[in-house]
Amino acid sequence: MAEFKDNVEKEARSRKKKKLGSYPYTSVIFSITLALFVIGLFGLLLLHTNKLTEVIKENIEIQVYLEKGITNNQRIQIQKTLSSKDYAALKNEEVQISFVSKEDAAKEFIEETGEDFTAFLGENPLRDAYILRIAPEFHDAAKLKSIKEEIEKINGVFEVVYVESLVESINENMAKIGIFLLGFAAILLIAVVILINNTIKLALFSQRFLIRSMQLVGAKASFIQKPFLLRASLHGVFAGLLASALLYLLMNFANKKIEDLAALQETDKILILFVSLLVLGALIGFSSTFRAINKYLKLSLDELY
Repeated sequence: MAEFKDNVEKEARSRKKKKLGSYPYTSVIFSITLALFVIGLFGLLLLHTNKLTEVIKENIEIQVYLEKGITNNQRIQIQKTLSSKDYAALKNEEVQISFVSKEDAAKEFIEETGEDFTAFLGENPLRDAYILRIAPEFHDAAKLKSIKEEIEKINGVFEVVYVESLVESINENMAKIGIFLLGFAAILLIAVVILINNTIKLALFSQRFLIRSMQLVGAKASFIQKPFLLRASLHGVFAGLLASALLYLLMNFANKKIEDLAALQETDKILILFVSLLVLGALIGFSSTFRAINKYLKLSLDELY
């Protein structure tokens, strides 16, 4: 009786192991989680880089120095003219322009240097000025040069100044960063596809004879594929959840260690990234499993050994 019971239990365990669609999924989930984590980390890097670029570009400005002796009405007219230009940056529907009088400029200079230049010059040589921030789409060196020439033609404007080398440096560095990130993304994508494909192929290796048995009894390819694809998709979603959780913990840790990092984070875009990881996980699991199963379905009996 005891021997019969043992045989039944062994048979039950054997059937459980040979259940269609069942395979060692721990390594698959781990591999997909690792791949999605790296992809998500790259995504966060890209989001932070884009936000930092926006912040830098929002602070590109030009100084419009005015002629001495102009009237208050002339000064106001210059402000209206500058504010009406399409290259004037907007924030909350307000033009980013500010006026700095020569008295305020002198006071700020004295506070920074500790030297009162007006004492030995006998007068304030500085000029009233407008600080105008330029919209990001006009940060090209040629466009900024054209803007400078256009403003200097306005009656009452003495000179227009901006840090030309800074603008060129920003544009060049952004181009280099873009090329680097694009190349890194391509290498990462290839590595992820190879890693997950190989992992799933190895995981499904133990199911190759069961797949063949199902074929021999007349099961259609879609019937054999369905449980594998369903499990793989669920495993991909679960891996996406794990990867998102790890990225969230890493982000919180980084925010505590790096000052003002949180200011570069946009919650809506980060949530979109996390949801994308779930969808990507399901797609990766589905597509890789689909290719692996089709491979085993097409193998001959001799090739299975």
